[in-house]
Amino acid sequence: MKRFLTMMGIALIALSCARQPDTLQTGDLVFMGIPQDYSISEESMDGAISAATGDGGLNLIHVAIIEMADDGPYIIDATLKYGTDRHPLDSTIRQFTLKGGEQPVYIVKRLKDNKLAKEWIEKAKSFCGQPYDMRFLPDNGAMYCSELVRESFLGAEGEYLFDEKPMNWKNEKGEIPVYWTQLFVLLGMDVPQGVPGTNPQDMSKSPLLETVDVDILSYSASLAL
Repeated sequence: MKRFLTMMGIALIALSCARQPDTLQTGDLVFMGIPQDYSISEESMDGAISAATGDGGLNLIHVAIIEMADDGPYIIDATLKYGTDRHPLDSTIRQFTLKGGEQPVYIVKRLKDNKLAKEWIEKAKSFCGQPYDMRFLPDNGAMYCSELVRESFLGAEGEYLFDEKPMNWKNEKGEIPVYWTQLFVLLGMDVPQGVPGTNPQDMSKSPLLETVDVDILSYSASLAL
């Protein structure tokens, strides 16, 4: 009986350890999303992105790169407000809130083969200072969020790891949201429907990625203790 109880204890400890959540790693990608039924206007950028790229359930509207530094985790991303920038994870949690003050959904994904993670981070940091790419075009000295990831995450031979596909700017009704129409008129260009590009929703489905069990909000809160 004593031996049986000892073996049961070992098994329970092993099971408990197996269920421990993962920790963040350099090179992880954080996808931020809003529920499909979340009320957001198509006259905002987030709403227009959601309308054009959402495919049911959860609309992923942003992607950011994690760097684990000596003084804590950092985010490298491209946003309308800050352009291409590197900043502490906590600042992203504080600033990336929805209209009611609630947090978006955070999903952490990791490349199954991430041995080049440090190189990806250095490449991403080399783009810091570039403005946000309002035109969503390649090779124009500006970056949007998923473009930053694609340009930073290269293979051993310098090849792109994430594919492009023709970009869609239309909502489920086949209409281009007012936000995009007005934006590209102001920029003096046509809506780049069909131009090759990337978006967080499609990128999250890459077979190169696997989802990791990291609760960003709890992780961030623990750092402040």
